Amino acid sequence: MTAWLIRRFVKNAQDVENPEVRAAYGTLASMTGIVVNLCLCASKFLAGILTGSLAITADAVNNLSDAGGSIVTLVSVRLAKKPVDQEHPFGHGRMEYLGSLAVGALIVLMGFSLLCDGISAILNPETVRLSWVAVGVLAASVLSKLWLWRYYGKLGQTINSGTLAAAAKDSLGDVLSTGAVLLSVAVYALTDVSVDGWVGVLVSLIVLKAGLEVCRDTVDRLLGGKPDPEKIRRLSALLLSYDGILGLHDLVLHDYGPGRCIASVHAEVSADSDIVAIHEIIDTAEREIGRKMQMAICIHMDPIVTGDERTNRVREQMADFLRHTDPGLSLHDFRMVPGEETINLIFDCVLPAGYKGREELLKAMRAYALTLDKRYRLVVMFDTDFTAMAGKRG
Repeated sequence: MTAWLIRRFVKNAQDVENPEVRAAYGTLASMTGIVVNLCLCASKFLAGILTGSLAITADAVNNLSDAGGSIVTLVSVRLAKKPVDQEHPFGHGRMEYLGSLAVGALIVLMGFSLLCDGISAILNPETVRLSWVAVGVLAASVLSKLWLWRYYGKLGQTINSGTLAAAAKDSLGDVLSTGAVLLSVAVYALTDVSVDGWVGVLVSLIVLKAGLEVCRDTVDRLLGGKPDPEKIRRLSALLLSYDGILGLHDLVLHDYGPGRCIASVHAEVSADSDIVAIHEIIDTAEREIGRKMQMAICIHMDPIVTGDERTNRVREQMADFLRHTDPGLSLHDFRMVPGEETINLIFDCVLPAGYKGREELLKAMRAYALTLDKRYRLVVMFDTDFTAMAGKRG
């Protein structure tokens, strides 16, 4: 069913970095969610009226909020594909993140409302009437939400959409909440004991948890959270495939919304290279990788000494020391500057994000350098690696 819908409504479905294709996926997912959730909402409201069950009515309200979330997703995806303008030189891609945040806030609001209703039902219980129509509606709802969970998950993974991933998570929460309501109906049918209010509270807590998780994940993206490791890995592999690029550091992804990234990176090249030839290679890499990954990329060349045996040996000794101290440590831009009585070892030391003990590390590096040669003095700049990925050719 999912594959058929994609073939029917998404042109050039494989070109997932294209904003037009992303918008088509988002529109398809949103329209499907609106239709399915409105149908479930109407049928559950009817079942709630027939049975007098707060839990079923609460589940209907949950579906109504899901339909509203799909509408927000539809609007945000359409706005996100707006082209660059004078006020927004990097486009409008982050509208998708704002859409995700709005969906999460809506889920939290509905969850809080359901919690209040559930507590009220516990304090003032009402008689629940058994209806096999209600049982059928709830069972159909569980199956529908399971399908939506897989559907949103597949589409979200295909276009790397946080909004659709949030919708998938919400659908799975709905499966659990509707299953709990169905269980309460079964308990009442078998024991004549009503747990309607308690189940209503349980449903509300599930809804609240899903909403808070969606808000947290979206805020992380808006604040500039850790970039996608797979995108970093692919970008590094493509860069290192070009002759003349010996290593990478200071790789940064600037996220302006799904499918709208700008990358900057320092590429290590031999100091003995022909400057015109290596510049042409760098320009080619920027164009080709930018086209393949649908992103703007800026590559800065860092020349490194490769023909001096002593420099290479000392660089490897310092690099080995760092690796043995902590596998997350590395160095780059290493050079040796000799003087009359001292030899300066100048380099950048890369630390993992959140690394503690910088001063102790510097003391240890200085002590180690002196064991290699009493004339060595360190001049070290510290960088932080937020990608947790080194890019060295073996």
